[in-house]
Amino acid sequence: MSVLQTRCKKEIELFLMHHFFYSLPKKKRIFAVGKSIIMNWLILIVAGLCEVGFSFCLGKAKGLVGFPWWEWIAGFAFFYVLSAVLLAKATETIPIGTAYPVWTGIGALGAVLLGIFVFREPATFWRLFFIFTLVASIIGLKIVSQ
Repeated sequence: MSVLQTRCKKEIELFLMHHFFYSLPKKKRIFAVGKSIIMNWLILIVAGLCEVGFSFCLGKAKGLVGFPWWEWIAGFAFFYVLSAVLLAKATETIPIGTAYPVWTGIGALGAVLLGIFVFREPATFWRLFFIFTLVASIIGLKIVSQ
């Protein structure tokens, strides 16, 4: 697809979105925008969970050889791509400065919890303390981005 075709497609999409949005009554316009923002936050959460999925696959691939290794790496690649695509979709209404830290925070929190509960890594005081500060930071970003 050429640059001109891509630009024309975007212009048509913007025109149709603009036309659809302003054809709604004022009360429904607010709902339509709010629904889109809520949906993108849900998409962002799923993207973060996909990051946990690829961390799990990477952990399971550790120490394997042959076909089992390729199976877990295929799962890793699937979750990695899905996570990135969902993150890109979520940034349509969520600022990247908020979306990216939330995405990585969900992934980091999930990876640490997977390490503790699935892979039997130690759950020290400091590890749990920093998990708590990470969650508090994610909640803070969500609050200030509204």
